[in-house]
Amino acid sequence: MTVRAHAARRRRGWIALAVVLLVLAALVVAAEFAARAIVPGVVRSIVIERLALPADQELGVEVPGILLPQLISGSFDELRLTSERVTIGGVTGSADVTATAVPLGGGEIGSASGTVAIDQGELQNLLGASELPVEEIALDEPHVTVSGSVQLFGQSVPVALTAEPGADAGALLLTPVAASIAGNQIDLQQLAAVLGRAGRALADTHRVCIADRLPAGITLTGLRIDGHRAVAEIVADGRITLDPSLLENGSCSG
Repeated sequence: MTVRAHAARRRRGWIALAVVLLVLAALVVAAEFAARAIVPGVVRSIVIERLALPADQELGVEVPGILLPQLISGSFDELRLTSERVTIGGVTGSADVTATAVPLGGGEIGSASGTVAIDQGELQNLLGASELPVEEIALDEPHVTVSGSVQLFGQSVPVALTAEPGADAGALLLTPVAASIAGNQIDLQQLAAVLGRAGRALADTHRVCIADRLPAGITLTGLRIDGHRAVAEIVADGRITLDPSLLENGSCSG
């Protein structure tokens, strides 16, 4: 074989190898696109079934990163779920939750946290369990104002409290920063002088248990006012995908 023929044969070999590599790359890309088209629908169906959501529940599913290696490993590194309107336990709002280390075959997840944004009607329902005089509420970032009335010498006196929201150990907190009686601003320290023990109670930080409105496997870790919505920050127990009892509403007793 001449040197020229040998060189030509080598060139053909490299060309063939390049073609094979290009075909393999195309197949990998095609497989990635196919997985991207199929996986979100499968995940959506599983989540809806596990959480007992309506079959037509709007639910966005996003898996960051390259999907094929994650499918091969049997676990999603990260999984993001979003919905403009979803009811979890007794609370309805828009949700944005991110889970990590999510096994494809089911099992305990690494972590899950996110936010649920609710309107003032939902927040008012949650505050119904408090001892506050809550007949009306208004959300005005960064505060929430609750309005109602208290009894004083047999008369109903209008009272409004403006408070900073928060959370602690799963409970909702309202820390008053301003108050008014019958439309007149009053110093928080003067509430006790005007309303007695009821005034002292109103001026204190109010702790409201909402565990009975949420699945036992979900804990409230923060609450803030964003515009005219309340944004609850939540974390989920990684076993919530395994233990059905964690999907049942919790309890405020004990």
